[in-house]
Amino acid sequence: MCMIQDILPHHFDNVYHPRQPRDEDLVLLYRQGSILIRRADMPYLRVRELCDEDRAALQYLFAVDDTACYTLLGEMKRCPNGMEYVSTRWLRTLRPHVLAMIGISGHQLWSWYRSRTFCGGCGRLMHHDAHERMMRCAHCGRQEYPKICPAVIVAVVDRARDAIVLTRYAGRQYQKYALIAGFCEIGETLEETVRREVMEETGLKVKHLRYYKSQPWSFTDTLLCGFFCELEGSPLITRDERELAEARWVKREDVPMDEEGISLTGEMMRVFREGSAFEEQGEGRGSE
Repeated sequence: MCMIQDILPHHFDNVYHPRQPRDEDLVLLYRQGSILIRRADMPYLRVRELCDEDRAALQYLFAVDDTACYTLLGEMKRCPNGMEYVSTRWLRTLRPHVLAMIGISGHQLWSWYRSRTFCGGCGRLMHHDAHERMMRCAHCGRQEYPKICPAVIVAVVDRARDAIVLTRYAGRQYQKYALIAGFCEIGETLEETVRREVMEETGLKVKHLRYYKSQPWSFTDTLLCGFFCELEGSPLITRDERELAEARWVKREDVPMDEEGISLTGEMMRVFREGSAFEEQGEGRGSE
């Protein structure tokens, strides 16, 4: 099972090297939380479908293989027939993964550009830099780069009971089981974030932290960093009711399978359920 960024044999090229749009290049159009698509094998517009005015206003985003992807930061002048706006959550089920990766990565950059129209320092209009993906204020010199927020995904394992902590978020649209998660705070290492988030959300202490892998998660402008760790001391959970609707120990054989198959959380739950070689590494193999 692959995560959303696992798009081989395709290559995601996020280096900023804008070029003149070609007819076969892709155009990604958004409204807040929505993406313009057609119900077809290729859900996105091609440059050739745009009117001249829209084509002249295209903003380069990135390329996949030899296909460049663009967006419009203003309103589209003429929308082709057969297109509709759907929630970006639709991208979670879009296959193949390369199309989902294109759509959600584009939304992250579109949102960033739209929120950097004016300078956060002096309020003047920001301008696109000609050489890198950066917005610059000509008045005060402020420079803005895309925002990426580091966060941790934590699988807390009780080896004595062969169980893992699963949670459900409180007050969120996503209601499937997840792992403990949280953003890094100022001055924290990733390992310190793991310990703090586990304690805040469940009241548990952990040891033997082991880094698993990372994932770009453009749905929330986040770089996710996955860790496995082991329970230290009492298994009694004290749930943070503001953050979690549920937090409980789940036996290995009862861990639900992730049907979407796109997230680091789902992969780590599957790794524990299947008893992979990584999850079963002995004590002391990771950070204390």
